[in-house]
Amino acid sequence: MNKKLHISDAYLILVLLLMYLPIFVVIVYSFNGSKLSTVWGGFSFQWYRNLIHNSQLMQCLKNSLILAFLSCSVSAVVGTIGAVGITRIRWRTRGFLESVCIIPIMIPEIILGMVFLAFFSFLGMKFGMLTLVIAHTAFCIPYIFMMVKARLAGMDSSLEDAALDLGAPPVRVFLDITLPLITPAVLSGTLLAFAMSLDDVVISFFVTGPNTNTLPVKIFSQMKTGVTPEINALCTLMLAATFLIVILSRLISKKFK
Repeated sequence: MNKKLHISDAYLILVLLLMYLPIFVVIVYSFNGSKLSTVWGGFSFQWYRNLIHNSQLMQCLKNSLILAFLSCSVSAVVGTIGAVGITRIRWRTRGFLESVCIIPIMIPEIILGMVFLAFFSFLGMKFGMLTLVIAHTAFCIPYIFMMVKARLAGMDSSLEDAALDLGAPPVRVFLDITLPLITPAVLSGTLLAFAMSLDDVVISFFVTGPNTNTLPVKIFSQMKTGVTPEINALCTLMLAATFLIVILSRLISKKFK
């Protein structure tokens, strides 16, 4: 038993090292005083100071935050309505419809990006913030849909039935009973979708315009000319924000289970 426990511990440590060692290296070198990643020039915050004064990166960060906020706001509404609606129907095709609703997160991003590129080109749409919001909304909806649907599955439907029997209209039942009960799932799914939107590169690369650049795409384009230490600092800040969002999402989900 102890031997099995030791083997499992070693396996867990190995997996964690493979996953988080590269992240740890990026974080460490974001505080490196030298421009060369192979040379340690002492502990310094200079790259964080330079990052703040880099107008291009700051503009890209602003675009990414606006994009994530808009797409997640729309996704929260659509995903919630979709989850509530699909739990109410009794069609034979209900299982098929549920599968269709989560397909966007199962399709490889490069395929999804090419599909959006062809679709927007066919419609003659100008590539920019609008196309980015539409594309990000499409792959953010399933995250919120799954969270809310799971919450609805564990909810006591007799509460809604009792309100209806007492004469409350369906809209009032949803606003006063259903929505407060599923709000934690909506918030949890929205936070997760926000993190996914903020980190997306592939889909954004296909649907962004020449005058609208997101932060992940900007970093990806700089890989061709070499990554500056400022990018290490930026990645550290984005990693911290992403981990915080995911942790908050998990805490909200667990608190209201």
